[in-house]
Amino acid sequence: MKRCSWVNLNNPAYVSYHDKEWGNPNFDEDYLFEMLILEAFQAGLSWEIVLNKREAFRKAYDGFDLEKILSYDEAKIDELLNNPDIIRNKLKIRASITNAKVFKLIEEEFGSFYAYLKGFVGDEIIYENDKTTSEISDKLSKDLKKRGMKFVGSTTIYSFLQVVGFINSHDDECFLKKTP
Repeated sequence: MKRCSWVNLNNPAYVSYHDKEWGNPNFDEDYLFEMLILEAFQAGLSWEIVLNKREAFRKAYDGFDLEKILSYDEAKIDELLNNPDIIRNKLKIRASITNAKVFKLIEEEFGSFYAYLKGFVGDEIIYENDKTTSEISDKLSKDLKKRGMKFVGSTTIYSFLQVVGFINSHDDECFLKKTP
């Protein structure tokens, strides 16, 4: 069975992520929030590093419970900074809390983060596998930054749109490749 070229076949978690999650539409608010936070932690790193720490992130971030993250204080930030099981980048940790606040404001304004995203992406799945950014990710990134989010550049947002399934980017040879 052929998979996308980026999949490390020696990492069962990565294979499972590719086969069951990446590009598979999942627009649940909790999932969108988790993936947005994790994608921001990826900036400058490989996704495999983040994926290998995902369970530790879930534990450290209270299951990505939005309401709990909104109440994180300096003591919790220190706890995260001293957790050897996650990525301990001070700017990214602080950004994750800021991004949670903006995520909540977007939910309140649009009814859901999903509804907000659909305003940029529309109703159709995008099928392309030769890009790392797009006009959509450029516009969405710009709007998220304007609202105060951090570590949400166009490449990060494009990756986010791929993982949650707005963009299907499986390689042409991949067994999961789909076309419109």
